[in-house]
Amino acid sequence: MRLPRPRSLAGQLFAMQVVLVAVLVAGTAVLAYAAALGQAKDTALRQATACATAVADSPYVTRAVRGDDPTKPLQPYTERVRKDAGVAFIVVMDTDKTRYTHTRPSAIGKKYLGHIGPALHGQVFQETHLGTLGPSVRVVAPVRDHGRITALVSCGITVETIGDRQRRQLAWLLSAAAVALALGGLGTYVINARLRRHTHGMNAAELSRLHDYHQAALHAVREGLLLLDGRRAVALINDGARELLGLTGDAVGRPVADLGLPAPLTEALLDPDPRVDELHLTADRVVVVNTSPVDGGERRGTMVTLRDHTELQALSGELDSVRGFAEALRSQAHEAANRLHTVVSLIELGRADEAVDFATAELELAQALTDRVVGAVGEPVLAALLLGKAAQANEYGVELTLTEDSGIDDGLLPGWLPARDLVTVLGNLIDNAIDAAAGGRPVGEQGRVVVTARATDGELLLRVADSGPGVDPGHAEEIFRRGWTTKAAGPTVHGRGLGLAIVRQTVRRHGGTVTLERAPEGGAAFAVRLPLRTELPA
Repeated sequence: MRLPRPRSLAGQLFAMQVVLVAVLVAGTAVLAYAAALGQAKDTALRQATACATAVADSPYVTRAVRGDDPTKPLQPYTERVRKDAGVAFIVVMDTDKTRYTHTRPSAIGKKYLGHIGPALHGQVFQETHLGTLGPSVRVVAPVRDHGRITALVSCGITVETIGDRQRRQLAWLLSAAAVALALGGLGTYVINARLRRHTHGMNAAELSRLHDYHQAALHAVREGLLLLDGRRAVALINDGARELLGLTGDAVGRPVADLGLPAPLTEALLDPDPRVDELHLTADRVVVVNTSPVDGGERRGTMVTLRDHTELQALSGELDSVRGFAEALRSQAHEAANRLHTVVSLIELGRADEAVDFATAELELAQALTDRVVGAVGEPVLAALLLGKAAQANEYGVELTLTEDSGIDDGLLPGWLPARDLVTVLGNLIDNAIDAAAGGRPVGEQGRVVVTARATDGELLLRVADSGPGVDPGHAEEIFRRGWTTKAAGPTVHGRGLGLAIVRQTVRRHGGTVTLERAPEGGAAFAVRLPLRTELPA
């Protein structure tokens, strides 16, 4: 047997609010009715008191009581006053209760049915008593003639009259209560209909379960997730996004422009149009950014996903270096084959001495560069990189040399400084220098790239200078931005895509600096300085 689905949260709130409104309206109506009932009785007593005391204090009544037939002048007088005052009866009586006047003429001369004791002692008193007209609220007041009580006046309003007034008030009260209940119910329905739309008809248990799943998924996902509201402020951020963006503290509620992110990344997050698989740099990472607007009849914000691309970018750089090495080896193999054919041909022509001299000269030239690099740079990864880049430069007609003061002993670099990062830094700088020297050399001249690799005084210096046209000093800071390039303006390239931006990011991650200056060769010179600490940088 399948249990019925619990009522939605909006439905539960609607039912509770309807009951609450109904109870409040009913309670208010009961209290108002009780207050009106008491007020009606008090009003009737005040009205009867005013009427009785006014008649008892009238000189006309005092003189009429002295006469032989008080009824004759008093009956029309009291009836006129009764109608004007709106009371049920006015009875003027003798001190022995004999009536002089009454609403019903047949009751004149008969005994008054109420109490008169307090009035005979000069008091005005009130009581509810059953009379000839039925139960009534009445007031009895004494008539004084020179201080002596000569007669009594009783003025009253029947309970039925008071009830009629109360019923009329009750009708208005019930109408007002019905209107209040209808308006309260309508307002509650409108509010809960909106709540139902926002909660998608889910009940409290479903919403709680959804929140738990949401929190678990948010913290379990390793990729970065960022939600921006319509004001471009952070509405939600998970742990992965905090780490990838390098954010500390509570970022929720802060505008994107105040997060301290690089300008290109901030611009991408603020862009109302979607972004797909864009590479951006943070302080120490390369991230892939995707943005998608959240629409629901109105613009509600932007959903941003972030993926770490740092390791992949480093591997791509290593792959580019390997491709360069492969190209260099292919070029060297091609040149070696040409030289070998030359030597064989000289021997076949009987010119053995010329063959020996040619082979010896080529061997000495190649061995000199190898000996120079291997002797100066004991770090095998850097040595292999320099040899490969030298062969690659030679293919482009560029001479790559190592300065005399270069020297890095094997094992000198700390373990926390990965060889992969050194390949990224030095490889990008040399590639840019080769492009600049190859594209900017005059016809007939050979371009030059000069590399310095030195580890002294607790510092690693990597300096790459070229003979290209150099970099405009006004662009000294812009060249390290993502996407900066001069490729479209000419052959000189000192900042293609992410190259120099990644160089500075990698250097900063290890606590170093990278600077640009004018090279003696005429082109640009990039100098990277990394501290050789024994501990891992914080």
